[in-house]
Amino acid sequence: MKIAIAQLNPTIGDLTGNAQQILVAARKAAENNVRLLLTPELSLCGYPPRDLLLAPSFVEEMSLVLQQLAQDLPASIAVLVGTVDRNSRVSMSGGKPLFNSIALLEKGGVRQMFHKRLLPTYDVFDEYRYFEPGEQANFFTLTPDPDSGLSTENSGLKIGVTICEDLWNDEEFWGKRSYATNPIADLAQIGVDLLINLSASPYSVGKHKLRESMLRHTATRFKQPIIYTNQVGGNDDLIFDGGSVAFNRAGEVVCRAGAFEVDFVQIEFDETQRDLLPASIVQPPKNEDEEIFSALVLGVRDYAHKCGFSKVVIGLSGGIDSSLVAAIAVEALGKENVLGILMPSPYSSDHSVTDALKLAESLGIKTHTLAIGELMKDYDKTLADVFAGTAFGTAEENLQSRIRGNLLMAVSNKFGHLLISTGNKSEMAVGYCTLYGDMNGGLAAIADVPKTRVYSICRWLNNSRKAGDDGNGGTKEIIPENVIVKPPSAELKPGQVDQDSLPDYDTLDDILHRFIHNHESPADIVAAGHDRTVVERVVKLVNIAEFKRRQAPPGLKVTDRAFGTGWRMPIASKRSALTAQLHKPASVSS
Repeated sequence: MKIAIAQLNPTIGDLTGNAQQILVAARKAAENNVRLLLTPELSLCGYPPRDLLLAPSFVEEMSLVLQQLAQDLPASIAVLVGTVDRNSRVSMSGGKPLFNSIALLEKGGVRQMFHKRLLPTYDVFDEYRYFEPGEQANFFTLTPDPDSGLSTENSGLKIGVTICEDLWNDEEFWGKRSYATNPIADLAQIGVDLLINLSASPYSVGKHKLRESMLRHTATRFKQPIIYTNQVGGNDDLIFDGGSVAFNRAGEVVCRAGAFEVDFVQIEFDETQRDLLPASIVQPPKNEDEEIFSALVLGVRDYAHKCGFSKVVIGLSGGIDSSLVAAIAVEALGKENVLGILMPSPYSSDHSVTDALKLAESLGIKTHTLAIGELMKDYDKTLADVFAGTAFGTAEENLQSRIRGNLLMAVSNKFGHLLISTGNKSEMAVGYCTLYGDMNGGLAAIADVPKTRVYSICRWLNNSRKAGDDGNGGTKEIIPENVIVKPPSAELKPGQVDQDSLPDYDTLDDILHRFIHNHESPADIVAAGHDRTVVERVVKLVNIAEFKRRQAPPGLKVTDRAFGTGWRMPIASKRSALTAQLHKPASVSS
């Protein structure tokens, strides 16, 4: 019996368009004599639909589109479609009005409806806001198509259905149990022949390895073949990496779809062996740099296209961050759709301009140069009376960034280009960025990429890809070497480098990783070998920069702890929820 995986890239809320994607995949599957087609979690509306689910009209329309899809599907195929279902008991027993569901469509109608049992409410997930958990183990019996002429006697395949989080509660794998029930164990006890999991699992670096380790453990523990189907594509700050995969009873990979791309793969269940047979296996990205770059390219492409943009504009400073963002944008949208704006000031070094132009040449993108020296003088003149008697400082430095931000927004508004900001995670963490200046934009492409990783990706990019013939018998690097080796600088005053204000980035990024990702206290970080004064300063900067991050454009999530949907820190607070004092708390008197 043939089963196919449709690894789809839905657009949230585009019910008709998403249904068409499913229909196209179903027709392709039927042409190849596939009996069952799998699609991702909430494939009809896209994941995550968030507060669209609070609109009754949206839920009603989804139901109508689902019914029409069932009628349009080829008669020979059964299709599992991610959708929502109303909770009919809500008026009597309370609870949420909807279920996160999978509909089994066959022969023109909805044959069965399965409800997600485990609802995640952590990090970027907030499913208890909308959904009631299902209570029953989900399975169905699939037989050969009655019209195929094949005998259905003793040939039924009992398939257990789970939805995303239902898979993530194996106490043997995690060493603990997070929920009161284990849907996979329940299905194994029932005696299903095949486990399937239909997911919309957001990407973070290295997550595909964790998923596959968990799936392998599940297959070997319960001696059950398992097929995992994942959504692909970018939806706002979240990126879904696909990588749908199947394991046989022995825990061996027998099929894998591509990462970061729409895909369609087929696999066969052998009823004699009661197992999945080997099929096509796509290799995952070779390393983390390639993986993150691919994720960011997908995230930029989908954010632009799904928001209605065809072209983007980027401020090119000659620095490494804007260079990487430009390379990502070219890969995502094509060089003809990327515009670079150079905005040198009197403090800009000659190599900043030449490096930016060399980058633009290697990428093949168009540029404009808008010098800001005269604008800076105009601002100084206008503010002269207000600033009289004060020394040159941060306010004047930030004016340069805000002039540049205004110019970029003017270009964006005039031509309808999406402005992509270029700040990295290290800067966002400690507030080394200017509100209404370099933080301007509709998307922050590398806001979840630490500075040290920015360098690593650029080196990987130069080692793995070339920009063409350099005219001297060699090949041009995508990122000019001088961009990589020169000290990073905002160039807001003469001779300035980032390390005038910040620790070196190796030190800073290690402190930030321990503090933000590992939730280590400042005392723990000092105990790990970092200077107490530096740690105290970095932690203070992270805490006071929250108001800036709250006003930043959406940043593409590539780590397990990003400044986005899953980051919920207070702004007006005496103390971050993550911190622990380095010293004993002061005594409190009555």
